[in-house]
Amino acid sequence: MHAIPERVTVAVIGAGQAGLSVAFYLRRFELVADDDFVMLDRAPGPGGAWQHRWSSLRLGTAHKVNDLPGMADMGLSFETADRALPAKEVVSDYYGRFEEHYDLRVHRPIDVRRVTNDGVDLRIEYDDLSPQPVEEQKTRGFFGRRRRTFREPEAPEVPRGELRAQFLVNATGTWGSPFVPYYPGMGDFRGRHVHTSDFVDAEDFRDRHVVVVGGGTSAIGFMLELEDVAAGLTWVSRRPVDWLDRQVLDLEGASAAVAAQDEAARAGRALPSIVSGTGVPKNRRIAAGIERGLLVARPMFDRIEADRVVWNDGTSARADAIIWATGFRPELRHLAPLKLREKAGGVAVGQGASWNDPRVFLAGYGPQASTIGANRAGRMIARQIMAMI
Repeated sequence: MHAIPERVTVAVIGAGQAGLSVAFYLRRFELVADDDFVMLDRAPGPGGAWQHRWSSLRLGTAHKVNDLPGMADMGLSFETADRALPAKEVVSDYYGRFEEHYDLRVHRPIDVRRVTNDGVDLRIEYDDLSPQPVEEQKTRGFFGRRRRTFREPEAPEVPRGELRAQFLVNATGTWGSPFVPYYPGMGDFRGRHVHTSDFVDAEDFRDRHVVVVGGGTSAIGFMLELEDVAAGLTWVSRRPVDWLDRQVLDLEGASAAVAAQDEAARAGRALPSIVSGTGVPKNRRIAAGIERGLLVARPMFDRIEADRVVWNDGTSARADAIIWATGFRPELRHLAPLKLREKAGGVAVGQGASWNDPRVFLAGYGPQASTIGANRAGRMIARQIMAMI
């Protein structure tokens, strides 16, 4: 592992699709990793948020995973990837090979704590989450022979560091900021609250009564996976599900959703849900689930009790677990010292650049989210940075 430099022209935080896309175009402009730019990623390995997803998820059962720019030159494409393997394994493998091929030298696991002003530069403070070497002790064993034993330090400290950069590309995505709405009685529930980010295996819910909350592809996937596992299943959604009579959702062509995201980002408002503007395509598996009565969502419940969810009309559904497939919010806490957030709740961003600080770019934010154009955003951001260097 190469040492993190003390100062670079560009710092990229996050090595998911958006961050890797930016880095690819920086390399195209002949910038060199660890000399001209540096990549910091909190995850333990390549793969972005996909490495954290549940093992049963396959590439064909979720939104399309777009190829990274330059993957075709490597002879790789998610279109021809093995759909029998877990999506997390395929994406992690491809992203890892991409990082190596283009010599991006991603530093991980590095957790960026905060970004502050430092004159004309930005100061990036981070924790190095790499496993630290255990303390060595030399002791005497039987027959007077010297032996070595190892023990963990009593109070291990996470090494901290900082670097300075002229420009910052924030590509942290949303996985680290799960959203769970509040409903009365949540604290009284005796069962499990599980967010999408916590879901590991359907077997964890065998013979349990499960309520799935959400109107997107994750909620639908959970319903399908739990159908033959759970003792009882209830699906609820805040808004009616907009089913589309097509097999695959082409988010690149979902102009209304892109426009809504772009408008909110430019105005500094909280970003709207993507699925609310695109709908959900009915592939064969989903269509069959609708036909047999599994994928029929009830309106959102009004409160939660110890072992059930309850509607205002007095009806209820038993619950041993509630799975909150309620999405994520952009992970921007580390940027708080820069005061980029608007009163409307979001960050004002246009063409990938912060409108309040020209040194800061947000890749994969709003209309440049990874499912609807991170590749184009990477090229656009890299060009803007090069124009200012």
